[in-house]
Amino acid sequence: MKLIVGLGNPGEKYQDTRHNVGFMVVEKLAHELGGADIKWEASAKHKAGIARAGEVILLKPETYMNASGVAVKSVAAFYKMKTEDIWVVHDDLDLPLGKIRIRVGGASAGHHGIDSVIRELGSDKFVRIRLGIGKIKSGGTVVADRQLHQSSVIRFVLSKFGRSEAGEFKHLVQHGVEAVRVGLFKGIDKAMNRFN
Repeated sequence: MKLIVGLGNPGEKYQDTRHNVGFMVVEKLAHELGGADIKWEASAKHKAGIARAGEVILLKPETYMNASGVAVKSVAAFYKMKTEDIWVVHDDLDLPLGKIRIRVGGASAGHHGIDSVIRELGSDKFVRIRLGIGKIKSGGTVVADRQLHQSSVIRFVLSKFGRSEAGEFKHLVQHGVEAVRVGLFKGIDKAMNRFN
């Protein structure tokens, strides 16, 4: 059994923003794994939207990003899952738009959702599928992360993809789904070899 978690913020206000690309991938993945019959159920107990396709549990935490780990811990405990069977799909500001990186364990690199998952699970040994959402530009120049003010980062990750980015964004979501599928059916090492 695997738990595939998409990170994002709940509510219409945040729909289709860069920070919600994790939600978009698990929604598309749910449809591909479960077909038209797949049902998302709101769980007050777990503070999340949950869908199930066979031995795969799909999760969208209904807390805000910085408390995502609460739902992950609750569902993982309910299903008695090992940390290595938890895969978290999330946006990554450090990767160019469209790039994907898969890894197991490590620090959060400042991602508040990942911080929360590590804190709640008491472990960093889960799989991360990192989806590049692009870098902040200032006057047409990419700005180094250390030069960014926190408010600039927040504005950027909560922005929607521009019209000129539509093709790469669509490609990113589809490749995110494919990366998870390859991991599920052929093993995470095969997914890493193909997408990293």
